Amino acid sequence: MTGAAASGLRPRLAVSLVFVVLGATQGGWMARIPAIRDQVGVDTARWGLLSSSSAAGDLVAIVLITVLIGRVSTRLLSLAAAAVVLLNAPVLAGASAVPALVVGLTVWGVSATFLATPVNALAVAVERHQGRPLMSGFHASYSSGVLAGGALGTLAAATGVSPGVQMAISSAVLGALLLAWARWLPEERSPAEGKERRRPVRQRFTPQLVLLAAIAFLASFVEGSASQWSSVYTADYLDAGSALGAATYTCFSVAVLVARLLGDRMVARLGRGSFVRLSLLTAALGAALVVARPALPLAVAGFTVAGLGIACVLPALIALAGRQPGVPAGEGVSVITIGQWPGFLMAGPVVGLLAGAASLRAALVALVVAAAGAAVLTRWMAAET
Repeated sequence: MTGAAASGLRPRLAVSLVFVVLGATQGGWMARIPAIRDQVGVDTARWGLLSSSSAAGDLVAIVLITVLIGRVSTRLLSLAAAAVVLLNAPVLAGASAVPALVVGLTVWGVSATFLATPVNALAVAVERHQGRPLMSGFHASYSSGVLAGGALGTLAAATGVSPGVQMAISSAVLGALLLAWARWLPEERSPAEGKERRRPVRQRFTPQLVLLAAIAFLASFVEGSASQWSSVYTADYLDAGSALGAATYTCFSVAVLVARLLGDRMVARLGRGSFVRLSLLTAALGAALVVARPALPLAVAGFTVAGLGIACVLPALIALAGRQPGVPAGEGVSVITIGQWPGFLMAGPVVGLLAGAASLRAALVALVVAAAGAAVLTRWMAAET
């Protein structure tokens, strides 16, 4: 490999590793939720209430990152947040009392949500340097990390390894890699750009970024709803059982990963504007298949198609936000973070409330409306810069 090729590959690998850190930690945690719940000694209903602690951390992180991004090195912010994620993971997984669980979940919410903005800003920098679409591939690294973390959690559970020990091992390995590769993360902007980066926060909310944030909100609602309710719809509403419910969610997750692995090629061919519109229409089609008729084949096919469609929308929006004229990448990405967070947060309760008022099948019509509405909004997206 030539020196030029190596210099281009190393930043890409380093940024991909940070995405893997975030995904693997989340996947490992989710796989061990039953064991951690038993450690703490709470029932399912109380667990659901306690798990909302991370939402408070999310809100704190959004406020912090909105203030700090553009004022502190995005490289430094990424490394600091990734370190907190890795250090907190074994403490959270090893929690044996409610106070420890609440603190761990709050710290997780702060660090994970905080990390999302600077690492995506670094991904924009690498993409710009290499002159070709790479954002979907970075998010595929996150998805791969989730699957790897879940697989490790499954293996640990099968062999009797405690959640705390499991997460300590994974944090140690990922932390060692991060230390070794940290120097390859993209460097900060030149000092000459410092004045631009210290503008008032309100000035980053340009009409175009507000539009992108609105689309991100709707896309996040679709993605979060499909992720949270796909297995429930199959297992409970269709009465197909928990195994087929899990299989439906797995089909959705694999479709997301496959789409992200292929997404950059599609962006290169279509351009981001057309790609986002096509992706949202595909997601709407998938959700429409799910609700068209209560049948298992349609449910599996519909959630799979929805996964293929929605997978690369947020990566593409983040890339567009990071390329807005006169707005530093980190500041543009922070607006998308503000938009997408409530979408994910509302996905579970909104669909649940609609399902309680009517039925889960009727509630999932909201996914069709949200995806189609977001596709309409893309008409006002500016051409990629």
